[in-house]
Amino acid sequence: MLQGIVAVYKPKGPTSHDIVNVVRRITGEKRVGHAGTLDPLASGVLVVGIGREATKKLSLIVGKEKEYIATIKLGATSTTDDEEGEKRNVECRMSNVETIQRKIKQFSGVISQVPPVYSAVKVDGKEAYKYARKGKEVELKPRKVLIKEIEIIEYSWPLLRLRVVTGPGVYIRALARDIGGALGVGGYLASLERTRVGDFTIHDAIKPDILAC
Repeated sequence: MLQGIVAVYKPKGPTSHDIVNVVRRITGEKRVGHAGTLDPLASGVLVVGIGREATKKLSLIVGKEKEYIATIKLGATSTTDDEEGEKRNVECRMSNVETIQRKIKQFSGVISQVPPVYSAVKVDGKEAYKYARKGKEVELKPRKVLIKEIEIIEYSWPLLRLRVVTGPGVYIRALARDIGGALGVGGYLASLERTRVGDFTIHDAIKPDILAC
């Protein structure tokens, strides 16, 4: 029976928990967990622990550095800060790349970030998204997070593609929202791929069905 820690490539669509269930079914091991949730609309590296000893080590991996390729759609906002939510166009002028380059510098280093209201952050013991789905107002407190690197890969209005390296606890959806806000044009996360978690890279990641081989 396969045991240990592996990088699995999560495609867009399934939840991180769905991938864990697939690994359980394929390997026959009940003790399977993952380090660092990926939203259903995100793809990329999901670190999975298979077996008792491996799952014990996942808490160490959660705190590791992570790298993402994020595409932000400018000129609009989303209730969920990503492609899934209700959109609203923002009347604005097209941002030039020089302005964007200047603005994203303020998101480098230790920054204050308010998590998305559609997130698993607990409010009075319940996940924030459960309140938000019922139409209840949710007020989340800002917290300090670390953005180690942020750079423009490609820009063609309204799409801005970034490479971002982060410490633990960073919401890329919130980063997309806040960059759009700083530019005065609105923004939300159109797509996201996690390319690295610690030493586990996208080149190491295997598709879940390969675990059966």
